[in-house]
Amino acid sequence: MFELIIFEILGVLNSSSRYFHWKMNLCVILLILVFMVPFYIGYFIVSNIRLLHKQRLLFSCLLWLTFMYFFWKLGDPFPILSPKHGILSIEQLISRVGVIGVTLMALLSGFGAVNCPYTYLSYFLRNVTDTDIVALERRLLQTMDMIISKKKRMAMTRRTMFQKGEVHNKPSGFWGMIKSVTTSAPGSENLTLIQQEVDALEELSRQLFLETADLYATKERIEYSKTFKGKYFNFLGYFFSIYCVWKIFMATINIVFDRVGKTDPVTRGIEITVNYLGIQFDVKFWSQHISFILVGIIIVTSIRGLLITLTKFFYAISSSKSSNVIVLLLAQIMGMYFVSSVLLIRMSLPLEYRTIVTEVLGELQFNFYHRWFDVIFLVSALSSILFLYLAHKQAPEKHMTP
Repeated sequence: MFELIIFEILGVLNSSSRYFHWKMNLCVILLILVFMVPFYIGYFIVSNIRLLHKQRLLFSCLLWLTFMYFFWKLGDPFPILSPKHGILSIEQLISRVGVIGVTLMALLSGFGAVNCPYTYLSYFLRNVTDTDIVALERRLLQTMDMIISKKKRMAMTRRTMFQKGEVHNKPSGFWGMIKSVTTSAPGSENLTLIQQEVDALEELSRQLFLETADLYATKERIEYSKTFKGKYFNFLGYFFSIYCVWKIFMATINIVFDRVGKTDPVTRGIEITVNYLGIQFDVKFWSQHISFILVGIIIVTSIRGLLITLTKFFYAISSSKSSNVIVLLLAQIMGMYFVSSVLLIRMSLPLEYRTIVTEVLGELQFNFYHRWFDVIFLVSALSSILFLYLAHKQAPEKHMTP
């Protein structure tokens, strides 16, 4: 589908051929997203439950019907479709897939717009010195020494109890059981207390180790920010900061004034520049080529960003039993994400190129999807700013605590 968007701009293939391939691709991807993948997700979930092995096909169908019910009810609260479309039309499926995909895109875009400058800018790096690292390593070593000494005490206590016969000479019979419950060996209480202290110290040592690793990583980032490549990414961080502020501002304006852009940003930007400078310029010709480059960048970066994020997520939660389900869930998310990308990229295309995309997708309420994206983007971006602010504020305090 992304190739077909580029083909629209470049004029590759006949118009009827492109329309046929658009329809075929949409039908196939909707068949996969609405029917095949959800059914197989249910099938693998049921397969992991031993009690349902014999009836797994039946229960898989029940899970798929449940998914279809909620998937269909999802479209009720949103003005996503013209009322004249039938219940089995392709627009019914695209509209609902679009709501889920646009929500996912907006959440990721909102977090990415805030996290990218926070990651790149050296301004947000806290000052870490060798003295800080040495002090934290000393605390870690002291904690490890205390753990070792307490474990030695536990071993010596157990040895003393064994030599005194407190381990093997347990009383037998009913009264012996009553006595063993009501009274305890003198050394066992000490062992319990020492074990509790060891557990607390081991948890502290884990936290200190993670903090030490974090300090080393921060120091490496500070040294990296002084290199040419680091300065380049720092400059990008300032650029993305301006972009983030502008995007949040524009999303707020769009929501407050219920506004949706009619002209693609490339053509609009060229028109403003040409009118301001007062020069002769072929806006249509250059908007075509710049739109091609811009759409290509959007496609590559969105696919790369989504794949990186989902791969990290997969590695974090996958296991031998859940790997099939997780892979299918990632496929479902990616499919909905890409269908929604086509819905939103449509507005970045000049008017003559978005006609066939509009015809293929049907009479959807495209303005709704752009407004919905702005709302979710704004909520995601503001939540990310709050979260990163609290995390950044808490980090120095954590390292200052003795």
